[in-house]
Amino acid sequence: MEHMTSPERVRRVLAGDLPDRVPVMAQNFQNTAYLAGISLDEFCHNPRLMAEAQIAAWERFRYDIVDVENGTVAAAGALGCEVEYPKDQPPRLLGPAIQRLEDVSKLEPIDPTRDGTLPALLEATRLIAQALKGRACVLGEADQGPFNLAAMLVGMENFLLATVDPDQWDAVHRLLEFTTEQCRRLALAQADAGADFTQIGEPLAGPDLSSPRVYRQFAFPFEKRLVEDLKVRGIPLCIHVCGNATRIMGDLADTGAAMLQTDSKVDMARCREVTMGRSVLIGNVDTTLMATGMPEEVERAARRAIQVMGRRGWFILSSGCTIGATTPAASTEALVAAAERYGRYDEHGLVDGGESEDFHR
Repeated sequence: MEHMTSPERVRRVLAGDLPDRVPVMAQNFQNTAYLAGISLDEFCHNPRLMAEAQIAAWERFRYDIVDVENGTVAAAGALGCEVEYPKDQPPRLLGPAIQRLEDVSKLEPIDPTRDGTLPALLEATRLIAQALKGRACVLGEADQGPFNLAAMLVGMENFLLATVDPDQWDAVHRLLEFTTEQCRRLALAQADAGADFTQIGEPLAGPDLSSPRVYRQFAFPFEKRLVEDLKVRGIPLCIHVCGNATRIMGDLADTGAAMLQTDSKVDMARCREVTMGRSVLIGNVDTTLMATGMPEEVERAARRAIQVMGRRGWFILSSGCTIGATTPAASTEALVAAAERYGRYDEHGLVDGGESEDFHR
């Protein structure tokens, strides 16, 4: 198959067609700051530094998709949550914006061009998209999804307890109506800034923390609505659920999301089975392995992910989540190399079909 540019490669995958090889996405905002020698606090607040660090990392590793984010609390902070941006640690949530679900009426909708660190995020997306136009795709993060953002606004314990208390279900739905709109606003702003697609994170909605019933009752309807709203604008959405989301992968595909990002804990074969032909899977090399393992171990894990989830396309190789700041560059190099060595396609599917018994151990 003829060589493709990164944008061509990714567009083929999203269209359900086979590219020349498996695309690679790096989830590495902490690592790009570390490699550039700047603090995470500076990175998250300074769009020029954020863009320069991301572009430098892309120039070094040449993956296909640049993931633009500045942590997981940008939207929450913009909505009034107490947040902290440490110098050398990821941004973190310190306190909720409201004490009761009913107080959502007191919150002002976000203006992504004005509030908190969101303007810095959008400007970085714009700078990166301009610099890498035609050479790489840009995923501009829309931060946390409706379910996760709701939990951040009122406190995780308050929110999760409310999801199992029928007397509070109406209040839960009103809060989720509000957070879904905030996700939509940020996603649209990212697209306007030049992002090719966007992503939300829903770690609290996964089976590691919430039952599939809770997911289906509270997270799914609002994720589906967000997907449909963005499709009208031609914006593909990726949903990421941390942990072992195998039990709800079919539901996640039912949202209509163009992409689903999988953690290293999932049953890869099962996830591929229930999503094939509906959603592109992204993942799922273990971030701990990337931080502490040898390059050949990373390459082996990446090869297995390609073989199990990417045999007939519909797959983008990545880590299972955001890699740590001090992850060796050799691990990212191994990830990219694995796609080159083991992710080649012809018109029938994956070219590298070697499936030794040892390989599947």
